Amino acid sequence: MITLKIADWGPPPIQIYSVFICLISSGILAVNGNVNPSEIEKHLELGKEMMARGQLQDALTHFHAALEGDPTNYLTLYRRATVYLAQGRARAALEDLNRVLEIQPEFIQARAQKGNILMKLGRLDEAHIELEKVLKKEPANMEANKNYLAIETLKKSYMQARMFFSDKDHHHAIDILTQIIEICPWDISLREMRSECYLAIGESSKAISDLKAATKLMSDNTGAFMKLSKLYYALGEPEESLNQIRECLKLDPEHKECFPHYKKVKKVAKLVQDLQANANDNNYQGCVASAKKVLKVDPSVPELLFLAEDKLCHCYLHLGEHTESLESCSLALARHAEPRIFCDRAEDYIALDMLDEAQQDYSKALEIEESFARAKEGLQKVQKLQKQAKKRDYYKILGVKKNANKREIIKAYRKQAQQWHPDNFQNDEESRKKAEKKFIDIAAAKEVLTDPEKRQKYDNGEDPLDPESQQGQGFNPFQQGGFHNFHGGQFKFHFN
Repeated sequence: MITLKIADWGPPPIQIYSVFICLISSGILAVNGNVNPSEIEKHLELGKEMMARGQLQDALTHFHAALEGDPTNYLTLYRRATVYLAQGRARAALEDLNRVLEIQPEFIQARAQKGNILMKLGRLDEAHIELEKVLKKEPANMEANKNYLAIETLKKSYMQARMFFSDKDHHHAIDILTQIIEICPWDISLREMRSECYLAIGESSKAISDLKAATKLMSDNTGAFMKLSKLYYALGEPEESLNQIRECLKLDPEHKECFPHYKKVKKVAKLVQDLQANANDNNYQGCVASAKKVLKVDPSVPELLFLAEDKLCHCYLHLGEHTESLESCSLALARHAEPRIFCDRAEDYIALDMLDEAQQDYSKALEIEESFARAKEGLQKVQKLQKQAKKRDYYKILGVKKNANKREIIKAYRKQAQQWHPDNFQNDEESRKKAEKKFIDIAAAKEVLTDPEKRQKYDNGEDPLDPESQQGQGFNPFQQGGFHNFHGGQFKFHFN
């Protein structure tokens, strides 16, 4: 049944009258608020049927319609309150139960339900009054007796929790609050107090969980949304902080705390978003530039600083700026000892030929996460490099850095080869033999470091020219071109 008051619509166009006549004649529309009792009964039956099936929203729709036709039907109000409860909408249920008891004060079942709801909401004094009324009429009501007796204990526990909270004894406060919340799960103040305790002991995720519950228990809880936003911001998650502060502004666009916070968080979220995008796109120069902006935007937030230092550590590493990367990695690790950052710093140590330090960092990463594959591989690589260090170091032979490009390597090779060419030592047999050995090493270094595949193997701790290596085939410049007659006695060196 649809109930419309034509007067409420104002003067309708002439075409609408024909529609009204059809609706009235078919019994769908009632005029002047008079509803067909059979339609009310039909909605009630459908509501009960939907409720039995667990289709709560459909049940609610039919109960709404029934109450529209008969707003004083206390049984329909009671059924609707039951649906609200099943949906977790305690305050809406309480409103309906209050109306029920206004109409029918002797409805004990409704009063007992009201007492239970008040108790779960933590409104213990009110619950005490309602349950006392129930027990006057029904002294043997087991549930009412149980809850009535529990109220005094709950009040004492609540006072004890407040005392622990005031004394900053957060662990004991949490224990007691958790016990109370099991009986009073809809008390927002308890969850907010416990969230502050969790924050004080560093349990941020549990604090967030309690605050989110508080926003669901009271949809217009701007204070909880503000706290959530600040908490996410302090955790270095400005994007989620922005989401929460937007919820606050939906409720109150001019909120005196939420609006200024929104402007600040929005700016930081954009900078962090740019930083993440540059890092994900392997735009390492852009990553470094963005990270430096994040460092400056709000130095009072340690987690934002960590985020920036972490990215600087990683992006400087890939740019080959190992000294800068090493410094940033160390700053980040001082805040959070994470395995991947230890591995980044270990790679810096390897590039700077600090193998013992690299080994220590890989070991620390494995202490934190023993199955961390990157650390395991890195440790094996360091061990190979330490073994290799006792042999020839091709980078040192040519005097180049480990991140030198091919052009720099060839330039260094030519310089070294010119200096140590055996032709330069014709008059001194001992110096000549030394030059021959040195020249072989120089040529071997050039052979390995200008070949990408061989260089990769060497950088991983395996000398591709080492005869002792499984894949090593040795190297002798005197067997490759102009040096093959060196030991035959008749030869001429030509250096271009």
